[in-house]
Amino acid sequence: MIFLVWHRLLALLFALVLAWPSLADDAAIRLAAADTHNLFPSPDALLAKTLQDIRASRLDTALNNVNQLISIRPDFRLAHLIRGDLLLARARPLSTMGEAPRASQASLTDLREEARVRLLRYLDQPEQGYLPKQVLQLAPEHRYALLADAGRARLYVFENVNGVPRLVRDYYMTIGRNGTDKQVEGDKKTPVGVYTISQHLPRQSLTDFYGAGAYPLNYPNEWDRLHGRSGHGIWIHGTPSNTYSRPPRASDGCVVLANPDLDDLGRYIEVGRTPILIADRTEWVDPVTWEMHRQEILTVLDLWRTDWEAREAPRFLRHYAPEMLDKTWAANKRRNIENKAWIRVGLSDVSVFLYPDARLAVTSFTQSYSSDSFSNSTPKRLYWRLDDGQWRIALEQSLPNTTQLAARGR
Repeated sequence: MIFLVWHRLLALLFALVLAWPSLADDAAIRLAAADTHNLFPSPDALLAKTLQDIRASRLDTALNNVNQLISIRPDFRLAHLIRGDLLLARARPLSTMGEAPRASQASLTDLREEARVRLLRYLDQPEQGYLPKQVLQLAPEHRYALLADAGRARLYVFENVNGVPRLVRDYYMTIGRNGTDKQVEGDKKTPVGVYTISQHLPRQSLTDFYGAGAYPLNYPNEWDRLHGRSGHGIWIHGTPSNTYSRPPRASDGCVVLANPDLDDLGRYIEVGRTPILIADRTEWVDPVTWEMHRQEILTVLDLWRTDWEAREAPRFLRHYAPEMLDKTWAANKRRNIENKAWIRVGLSDVSVFLYPDARLAVTSFTQSYSSDSFSNSTPKRLYWRLDDGQWRIALEQSLPNTTQLAARGR
């Protein structure tokens, strides 16, 4: 009887995880390779194993696993909820997850949602060899890149392997209580876009609310400012010392990790260099599709470069969106190109990212420019917008030297 009750509860939990195929056996919950680097199971892995044991009617094993989880993380509220239900189910049938007396309904809703997204991490893994569509090329200076997937409540870490992102780690995360697409100060939303970790604030410099420390992001970036988005203080930070994790949507717009996870994340971060892309939902694609998207952006970038070198001003300016051409900048650019006897443009250290809706691409690189009268080397970022099937530059921005930024952040 106990098993039947918990089986129904767990089935309900699975049903909440979108519309996944029927789970026929224990292998349906795949413990991810990202957990195997630990000598001991991670809290996420133990939680998934507990739910797996409940579904297989191994209730004593489930209780042992959740007790082990609580011994590792006594401040993990969700684990206590599941343990309480396992014990309570011995005495009477349960109608829902979390029947502790006098429990706050809002708190239980948060914990059920946390259980859902933590379980989702094991049901909704990318196929072997698939790549994130939003991360199309990493420059050598980006040893690692971060991708925050709001829909899955996961922060992914990618290693740069010859420009290709390779998944090495992921963490449960919390975002803004009102979701994503931050627009104004105080809307309690997490921004969507491509950002850089601009600073490290150690634990000692902060109140206990931020836990193990914080990594501020450069929100609002130049694209946000162009579109009038306001706000500040968007950080990746930890949790108070008496809290293991927060609900999936509970911050004022920051990305929040458990303190052990934030400490672990720190080894992948270089201030001023590490990019983070925040998306409503990450799209994983096969290598052929990924390469097609990558080459599409690299091709338009190279055409922009070669048209500039050819000193064909009309052809060069066709790479820009109409709002760019309405500016004095366009007239000055035309005159500058036509007055040169020759121009050479080299692009190195190229990174390519797609914004979540795939209609905005960001290319960052070092531009080496020389002509018969002038030469320089400039870090630059171009925002490409897809208009009527054509990629055009909607914003061009020179950047500060990242080496200097990194030195200031140490």
